[in-house]
Amino acid sequence: MNENNLAFWMTVVGTICWGICFWWMRRISIKQNFLLDQLRDQGKRIEKLSKLEHDLIKEVHPQVNEIKEGMETMIAVVTENLESKPPVIKKK
Repeated sequence: MNENNLAFWMTVVGTICWGICFWWMRRISIKQNFLLDQLRDQGKRIEKLSKLEHDLIKEVHPQVNEIKEGMETMIAVVTENLESKPPVIKKK
């Protein structure tokens, strides 16, 4: 095999390898784009759920303070009643 023949076959092999490499990289690129689209959609869903959660918390937050104030009043009344009258224990 002379040098020209060897150079020709090395060029053919190099071209085939380039084609395989191009195909392989294209396949990886398609998978990456698909994954990025899925991640983008997931991010949008998470953002939407976070906004809904934030709105619910804003809606409930004033009610929580009202419940706390009501509980403090009830604790004060119960404590006052316990101090004024000792608990009655019934014996069987």
